[in-house]
Amino acid sequence: MAKTRYAPDRGLTARMTLTMFLLGVVFVAFITVLVLVLGHTNISSGGIVFIAVLFGLALGVGSFWFSDKIALSTAQAQVVTPQDGPQAARLHGIVDRLVALANMPKPRVAIAPSPMLNAFATGRNTKTSVLVVTTGLLNHPDLDDRELEAILAHELSHVAHKDVAVMTIASFIGIIAGLLVRFAFYSELFGGGGGRSNNNNNNGGALPVVLVVLVVGIVTYAVSFLLIRLLSRYRELAADRAGALLTGQPSALASALQKVSGSMSRIPNKDLRTAEPLNAFYFVPAFKAGGKEVSLNSLFSTHPSLDRRLRQLSEISEQLSR
Repeated sequence: MAKTRYAPDRGLTARMTLTMFLLGVVFVAFITVLVLVLGHTNISSGGIVFIAVLFGLALGVGSFWFSDKIALSTAQAQVVTPQDGPQAARLHGIVDRLVALANMPKPRVAIAPSPMLNAFATGRNTKTSVLVVTTGLLNHPDLDDRELEAILAHELSHVAHKDVAVMTIASFIGIIAGLLVRFAFYSELFGGGGGRSNNNNNNGGALPVVLVVLVVGIVTYAVSFLLIRLLSRYRELAADRAGALLTGQPSALASALQKVSGSMSRIPNKDLRTAEPLNAFYFVPAFKAGGKEVSLNSLFSTHPSLDRRLRQLSEISEQLSR
């Protein structure tokens, strides 16, 4: 991680390394199986794999390189300076204190027009990083500067830990796996399988080959999805821990967590759906508390439960008091 005053998290570093290694193994295994399966057909397996990987890498590299711009556009956020109004000045003041305390470069600061109480940080490195805060968070009357500072300390720790970049890179494998499945399927479907010229030998095998490719692709995507979700949950706990230790006020972060989570029930469903693409990066995911939908979402959530996060902050409070 960057050489800042944020507490180093060896557990997070180990998990990021292990996740990238396992995803690499899964991806290599997927391509190997795909080539072996397609090798028994008249499909040009090497060409399919090469085109899909090339296209997937181009898409992934583009997403990684322009991740800050994509996130700003998705959130409709605008980069602000301290001269852009009282709220912008207040936000910059808190960020200035935190980066001085953490001894790290100051990221760009942006405000997103949303009634939802939330914030996120993104960017491939410290030079391109951007910290985004919603107008709902800035304008909330019950959220004081200590709580806002605790939220921003949490988000800045993601920049210091460089876990945003790792999460972005990890998602490449899922993208490429999906593309490989599509290329293989459509190559078989639209003439790549040669089944039309060898009716007796290939027509009966075309469908099983496609099914095998689809099953292997789905399994690969599912494993990638699970590994990324496990890492995502841990990185949120790591950010809570690092932010609380930096400010020395875990109780302020716990209070902010409760207020932000509780506010989701008052946000219109339309705004929550709009925010869904950024759920993995938000301080708190855009879900309403209660209901079957949330129970299902919690199984695949990018964040640990509120109880788990509060329990950890309570333990940190006890440690600091000793």
